[in-house]
Amino acid sequence: MRWRHILRHLAATPAFTGMAVLTLALGIGANTAIFSVISGVLLKPLPYPGAEALVALDHSALGLDIKRAGTAPFLYFTYREDAKVFQDVAMWQSGTVSVTGIAKPEEVRTLFATDGLLPILGVQPQLGRVFTRADDSPAGAETVVLMAGYWRRTFAGDPSVIGRTLTLDGRPREVIGVLPDTFRFLDQDVSLVLPQRLDRSKVVIGQFSYQGIARLKPGVTVEHASADAKRLIPIALHKFPPFPGATLALFESARIAPEIRSLKDDLVGDVRDTLWVLMGTIGLVLLIACANVANLLLVRAEARHQELAVRAALGASRGRIVGDLLKESLVLALAGGVLGTGLAFAAVRLLVVLAPANLPRLQEITVGVPVLLFALTVSLLSGVLFGLLPALKQAGGQLATTLRAGGRTASASKERERARNVLVVAQIALALVLLVSAGLMIRTFRAIAAVDPGFRNPAQVQTLRLSILEAQVKDDPAAARMHQTILDRLAAVPGVTSVALASTVTMTGQAWHDPLYAEDRVYGASEVPPIRFFKFVSPGYMKTLGGSILAGRDFTWDDAHGRRPVAMVSATLARELWGDPTKAIGKRVRPYNKGIWREVVGVVSDTRDDGITQKAPAIAYWPISMAEFSPDPKEPSFVLRSAAYLVRSERTGREGFVHELEQAIWATNPNLPLASVRTLQEIYDTSLARTSFTLVMLGLAGGMALLLGVAGIYGVISYAVSQRRREIGIRIALGAQPRAVTRLFVGHGLVLAAIGVVLGLTAAFGVTRLMSSLLFQVNAVDPVTYGAVSLVLFVATLTACYLPALRATRTDPIGALRGE
Repeated sequence: MRWRHILRHLAATPAFTGMAVLTLALGIGANTAIFSVISGVLLKPLPYPGAEALVALDHSALGLDIKRAGTAPFLYFTYREDAKVFQDVAMWQSGTVSVTGIAKPEEVRTLFATDGLLPILGVQPQLGRVFTRADDSPAGAETVVLMAGYWRRTFAGDPSVIGRTLTLDGRPREVIGVLPDTFRFLDQDVSLVLPQRLDRSKVVIGQFSYQGIARLKPGVTVEHASADAKRLIPIALHKFPPFPGATLALFESARIAPEIRSLKDDLVGDVRDTLWVLMGTIGLVLLIACANVANLLLVRAEARHQELAVRAALGASRGRIVGDLLKESLVLALAGGVLGTGLAFAAVRLLVVLAPANLPRLQEITVGVPVLLFALTVSLLSGVLFGLLPALKQAGGQLATTLRAGGRTASASKERERARNVLVVAQIALALVLLVSAGLMIRTFRAIAAVDPGFRNPAQVQTLRLSILEAQVKDDPAAARMHQTILDRLAAVPGVTSVALASTVTMTGQAWHDPLYAEDRVYGASEVPPIRFFKFVSPGYMKTLGGSILAGRDFTWDDAHGRRPVAMVSATLARELWGDPTKAIGKRVRPYNKGIWREVVGVVSDTRDDGITQKAPAIAYWPISMAEFSPDPKEPSFVLRSAAYLVRSERTGREGFVHELEQAIWATNPNLPLASVRTLQEIYDTSLARTSFTLVMLGLAGGMALLLGVAGIYGVISYAVSQRRREIGIRIALGAQPRAVTRLFVGHGLVLAAIGVVLGLTAAFGVTRLMSSLLFQVNAVDPVTYGAVSLVLFVATLTACYLPALRATRTDPIGALRGE
């Protein structure tokens, strides 16, 4: 059969063709969309030359129960000088700097990197040059490299920017280069790149607050690199002095070990498992769609049986008939693929706009050539998958008997009826697996939403970050007083009920971690207490956050300005150390083994500072200004200069509110740029990003599966009603009650549903165990979810069966018999 005739056949039945193409478009489009995510995030190499040789240098400290500690300067210099497996090593941090002297003050995201980072990544500047070892030296000139986006936004792409001076954190820096438009450093949205300028002579053991990158030598594997790094760690521990107040034995007891991963694996993280689970579940949607279209083809076969019988009688072989029917299926599949690709393109554009916070490499997700090839392959395979069974059934040996039957309409053969029933059962079983998966994610989301995060009404808390630089306020006590003045001005803004500041906002993953010593505990020379969260907060922090003081009192400004040796602890920390929060008052703790003891004056409620799905951590709270906080004699005092401000008000989110806060701040110091302006609700929502993304995707998959499954069973029952019209007429003529006729068809549908549910439950028991890592306080074999989904499917099936059954009871027996 020529392609022109195939198109004519399909155009002659627009309802069938439209339904088949739309069904396939949903399945193919969903799979193409999720594959575009997998291609961009997991399969596509990083956009750097020789990216397969790039590794992330991470470390664990099993003695302190730390799995991802990052790296430190003493390890960086050791690897750079003594490693046998690395072509080069680099170290980096992300942060912010204040830019002044151009327009209004601005705080911009900045990458602080050692001189080897950009060469390791193979980056060539489009203007000027990148850093040299001299730039990265404390004795060298202070320089800066601009990202292309910042250069165009701030300097309108002016090439004469090279050689100009930018004032960053109050210090002039010369612009030496502009990076290309195509360069993006991992998932860091930065505007400037600054050299670290580390002084090797001042490096000590510790300071694990950096990230490391290295390029492996040709032929070196990650395992070889890990072995060499393991060899070098003991050398590094004896090569540099311990951090002041610490001992070598203490760091040896921490059992530092290398955790080297490919740079791509480090960037992708645990989202890999989530995406593959989603790919598998969306694949089930396509199988359901194929089963649905196969059923449509089987139903359509009845109308075409006479035509195919004539072709067979005229000499067409069974193979040719099957081939022609498969061509029709391929045309349907390709049409569905084209429409599905369009849907996938729209879905990917929407995904990029929504920008889920937990999805790495978002800019790499596109509908490119690999994705189009995937869509074509899936379309062709789908065409064969849903077209082969109907083609074989239609071209069966019974064609020859059709002409002898004189064209008289008859009930469908038992063989075709069994095939349709099998397809419906498969649809219901697959739909149940998807609905169970979606149900488990709904239960997970509800469980997370029920967790007390440790704060209330987060939408009413505006957060922002300010940095008081030494170039602006050199004296530490004066910086603390400026913080207080700013808080007082913010408190005077109409609608503001309370204000406070802290070193970090909860749930941002930026907390300071260190061991905490308690006076009433005995520690061995090499024993390290558990790592605790450290936070520096102003008076009123818990009130503004929405927590509470459980025992004792809050900090006062006299504590900060007088640098009194006081502390507060979270309820979890109080229970761990003293069993009862009330017993913590009057106890003494210190952050370092040889620091001064600080009296616990208050116990505060717990906050989920490490994320809503993590247990509330043990937190020690310190005033924003302290004497002798650091054991380093060169740093006898501490004041919090870069702080997160919290402002509680019912006006958050209203136009002009942030502007009023900005004006209140600039009334104190017009050179203070605002950064990270967002509400606590936005931060909270970000912590739910992974669960929300997975929930939406599985919910869509489950919804499509339910729709297609119900449509499949509705089609089967409707066709059974149409084929048994004469039988129904006879039953009614002989006095059969409508209820009996309805029960006949509804019972048939429920039997199919019951078989599908049993098979689906069996499959779900195995499949859902693969998504255990995505669940929170919900068992992968949750009886409530399994029961609820089964009930939903039965109700949907009952509805899908009842409607055509009801139509059957209204059959006119005389008309049905006359039609025969």
